[in-house]
Amino acid sequence: MPANRFNGFTDYGIGIGLRVAHYGHILCRKPVVDWFEIISENFMVDGGRPLEVLDRILEQYRVVQHGVSMYFGSAAPLNREHLKRLKRLVKRTGTPWLSDHLCWGSVDGRYTHDLLPMPYTVAAAKTTARKIRQAQDFLEVPIAVENVSSYAEFHASEMSEWEFLTEVVERADCGILLDVNNIYVSSRNHDFDPVDYLNGVPIERVAQIHIAGHSQYRKYILDTHDHPVIDPVWKLYARATALAGPTATLLEWDAQIPSFKEVHREALKAKRFIQPGREVARV
Repeated sequence: MPANRFNGFTDYGIGIGLRVAHYGHILCRKPVVDWFEIISENFMVDGGRPLEVLDRILEQYRVVQHGVSMYFGSAAPLNREHLKRLKRLVKRTGTPWLSDHLCWGSVDGRYTHDLLPMPYTVAAAKTTARKIRQAQDFLEVPIAVENVSSYAEFHASEMSEWEFLTEVVERADCGILLDVNNIYVSSRNHDFDPVDYLNGVPIERVAQIHIAGHSQYRKYILDTHDHPVIDPVWKLYARATALAGPTATLLEWDAQIPSFKEVHREALKAKRFIQPGREVARV
């Protein structure tokens, strides 16, 4: 598949989330890693150790920013001060694209610090797309929005989640951060076929893919990022890469974090599923 401005970063390979627990190993051992993903909000500060570490990382590695608090789906306007700080960080890192979540999480200036699912309506898609366009214009860098895992649905929804994602990104003219673990988690929680999801999104807009582990509870699967990736998720990843071609891929591991070597080893498993000419996997 020919590269375009959404999936044009095919040389980025496999990345790892930059986590405090691994700072010492990375700075001292300088392991070979294609790139690191940082949580933007952790580095939107005026100084101190976070920026000191980030600058040392930038001396040797490529960095891509991932946000957790833009809340494109919230009704309130974008936070201008947040955007200004974010833009300063974008210039510092030189991130080729920026990602955040397709969700809401704030009301009247109060923040839940959670990624809450949205009602899948045309009205919500229009509002969300408008805010993504505004952010993209201000930040002057491509934006990719991530599908979140969900544990509840709205009766007001007028379409499926993948139809809503498509509606938003087409209206916003932005990219997709396709989280295949979130697709799997939501498919189990809401009883849909995850392959239908993959087949239903504009795959040419996929700029990045997330893979992760999750936890099984009594009634739901939770996106906990504290386990290795399970086989059904790897198979879903194989299908996604067969459809999208080689795509920048990031392993998330955010709780009960093992050694850097173990996380790196788990991330590199992704290479098995992006071989040229690989047959689409059955899930």
